[in-house]
Amino acid sequence: MGFQTEFNSVCKFKNEQELYELLEYGRCKMLKQGFRIFPTGQKVIAYTPDNIAVAIVKISASIAEINFQGHEVTAVEMELVRKLNDEESRVQTALADEMFFGERE
Repeated sequence: MGFQTEFNSVCKFKNEQELYELLEYGRCKMLKQGFRIFPTGQKVIAYTPDNIAVAIVKISASIAEINFQGHEVTAVEMELVRKLNDEESRVQTALADEMFFGERE
C-alpha cells in the first residue's frame, strides 16, 4: 500500500462522462484507482481518454480512501479554469505525447 504521485501538469480522464461534466458544468469529480496525490490548488492540463489536451483545470480537492469494496481509490474534485483553443490544444497534446504518453525508451 503506497501513494503514487501524478504528473504535476497532467490530469487524464479515463471516463468520458466525467470529462463531459467538467466541460458542461465547470466542475466535476474524477475517480482514480489506487492511492494518488493530486496537489490541491494547482492548475493542470486536462486530457481526454485519447490523450488530447482540452482544458486548464484547478484541483480543488483530492481524497484517497479505501472504499466499501476494499479497493484503494482517490477522488479528485476540480473546476474548469478555461477550455484550450485549437492551437494551445495542438501544442500541449504534442508535448504530452513526447513527455508522458508516447513510447518509452
